[in-house]
Amino acid sequence: MRTVDHEAPVYLHQLPVPGEDRYVSLALVNTRFAVSHGQVDLLDDTEAAHLWLVRHELLPDRVVINGRQSGRLRTLREALRALFEARVTAAHPPAAALDTLNAALAAAPATPRLAWTADGPHRADLPDAGNPAAAALSQLAEDAADLLTGADAGQLTECAAQGCARWFLRSHGARRWCTTKCGNRVRAARAYAARRAGSPS
Repeated sequence: MRTVDHEAPVYLHQLPVPGEDRYVSLALVNTRFAVSHGQVDLLDDTEAAHLWLVRHELLPDRVVINGRQSGRLRTLREALRALFEARVTAAHPPAAALDTLNAALAAAPATPRLAWTADGPHRADLPDAGNPAAAALSQLAEDAADLLTGADAGQLTECAAQGCARWFLRSHGARRWCTTKCGNRVRAARAYAARRAGSPS
């Protein structure tokens, strides 16, 4: 059995983005972004995709995925990115993006259940245990559908820092960056440009 390193260095430079703690689909979209030294893709191979699913409690550690399944995860990520953009711009999304999300929803639908805890009754849908990889994609698609159609959809925003490409839930109207790191990067670039503009040629 392969051991998964849950503290792999590839995750250490990714700062938490507002909303990812509530919507795992937002975290999925944010697995591709830019940093100062270039582009980062946290799902760039099958092992990385497996690790991401395990870390987000969408897949048991013991379940191995193949290249086709990790490819479907990346395809879903790009579809969600297109759907988020369409939601924010009030545009009609590409048909392929909508088809990808709906196919993921249909591949392994959860079974509705009612659970009863100390807080009372609540819905506790059970994912399809027969196909764990498809169930993970289905859960991600359902989470995205909840985000896109729920009260938080109006807060969905793409980071304004050039090249970042991460999405977040804006906590207040003036917020434009996914993290303080992106905000600092933009301010530093502006200050540098201002200094260069003011320096003698």
